[in-house]
Amino acid sequence: MKKTINVSNQGATLDTSRRNFLKLSGVGLAFAGLTLIGCDDDDFEFVDNNVFDLGKGDVGILNYAYALEQLEADFYTKVVNNFYSGISNAEKEIFTDLYHHEVIHRDFFKAAISGATSNVLPTLEFQYPNVNFNDRNSVLATAKALEDTGVAAYNGAGKYITNPDYLVIAGKIVSVEARHASAIRNLINPGTAAFSGDDVVDMNGLDLAKEPKEIVAAAGGFFKTPFTWKEQGIG
Repeated sequence: MKKTINVSNQGATLDTSRRNFLKLSGVGLAFAGLTLIGCDDDDFEFVDNNVFDLGKGDVGILNYAYALEQLEADFYTKVVNNFYSGISNAEKEIFTDLYHHEVIHRDFFKAAISGATSNVLPTLEFQYPNVNFNDRNSVLATAKALEDTGVAAYNGAGKYITNPDYLVIAGKIVSVEARHASAIRNLINPGTAAFSGDDVVDMNGLDLAKEPKEIVAAAGGFFKTPFTWKEQGIG
């Protein structure tokens, strides 16, 4: 294979529990094994002096995850720095929790890869041409798309990871991303089954998994900084 959020008292209680649930889901990741080892500078292949290639093997997967976490962290940074008009306190807290989680994820990957190789994906630039950060529906729709995509990306990339330690970390992070996706879906359609809709959970009760090329097709429009990944065929 070529790899190139007006709720009743009960609702308020549920919201509080949900926010606590989100907070707890981030515990530990900030300190979880920033000693990923086994990556070698030789795992990288540069195809253009001006374009970064994510690299081969596990290094490529880590840089792929780092790119997606940079995108999510950047998006939520913009959301919390300029909350849309009329946002409730409950929604503010949820978005703030998600922001902190994604920053932790982003910084985790940066530290992990930096500790193993000098060839680390640079800080990327992003664009949001179809997103109105002052509009609730636009922000929630984008958050939903990003979180669903993130879950599918981790699920799809897992089979390519050879180091079991990396696979454990990826499993921990994708479980948090799935909680994010459920929280956003519940804000859009509260009290319904949409939190685990048929569009993301298959008949076997499993989250969807998507190949890197499918993820790039879905999220690539957000990226301004070019990069390649010949190994997974998306360069």
